[in-house]
Amino acid sequence: MSLRLSTAILPVRPWREGGRDQWVRAERLGFHTAYTYDHLTWRSFRDKPWFGAIPTLTAAAAATEKLRLGTLVTSPNFRHPVTLAKELMSLDDISGGRFTLGIGAGGNGFDATALGQDPWTPRERADRLAEFVPLLDRLLTESEITESGTFYSAQEARNLPGCVQRPRLPFAVAGNGPRGMKLAAAHGQAWVTTGDPKLFDEGTPEQSVEAIRGQLARLDKACAEIGRASEPMDKILLTGFTPDRNTMLDSVDAFVDFAGRHRELGITEIVIHAPIADSEFAADENVFEQIATEGLAQLNG
Repeated sequence: MSLRLSTAILPVRPWREGGRDQWVRAERLGFHTAYTYDHLTWRSFRDKPWFGAIPTLTAAAAATEKLRLGTLVTSPNFRHPVTLAKELMSLDDISGGRFTLGIGAGGNGFDATALGQDPWTPRERADRLAEFVPLLDRLLTESEITESGTFYSAQEARNLPGCVQRPRLPFAVAGNGPRGMKLAAAHGQAWVTTGDPKLFDEGTPEQSVEAIRGQLARLDKACAEIGRASEPMDKILLTGFTPDRNTMLDSVDAFVDFAGRHRELGITEIVIHAPIADSEFAADENVFEQIATEGLAQLNG
């Protein structure tokens, strides 16, 4: 099974002070896609520079030619389907059809209360995502939408001329629960996982592999329930959240071992973070570039 290698570039550097260079480098190194987080800020970066995802990706689209671009992930925490659809259609146009939307329910971090609302429970987040994704799907595939929902409505919302990619840009749906899996099966061209969060602190790499194996089995079941084959769907692993996160980028050999185990499970795309010094994503820049240029060749050996 073929495996693609992508990267996640967090929007922490000013565009003229190294920000642009990271996206250009990602294309030069041959990554399949360069993603960024769609947050207002994130965890340990709360009191540090953090720029908006949509403007950053728009600038990246203008600075690159072939590199695919995307979010990992956008959520309803501070987005509305109507305004988001217009921005996504525009990004797809500016990039020449190189954009993928990663989308998930979001969490209870800083984004959850930034607009003044009380944080939603996991069930409330799932309820909102279940309405958000189908409406966004319609907004990106139909020229005019009027719909009244419990959480999100659209009144004569128009998105002309539509996406460059037809019938719309691809969705990569993040979700490990039953409802998230169903959304991925119904609307996703890809599915996203970070592994099992319960194993983050004390789990083992072997336990993590088995957990992801179980997730993939549940995705297969969700697809089968609606009469869809899961094989054509991309299965994306965003790294940095599994028990071996601190060792997988130590060397090309370490990465190849990690990637090989997950390829055997059925993962089709692995996303590694561009290094950020003095953070949980600190890594050797030279090893990162070696992995980008040599990792898949060694894996396919």
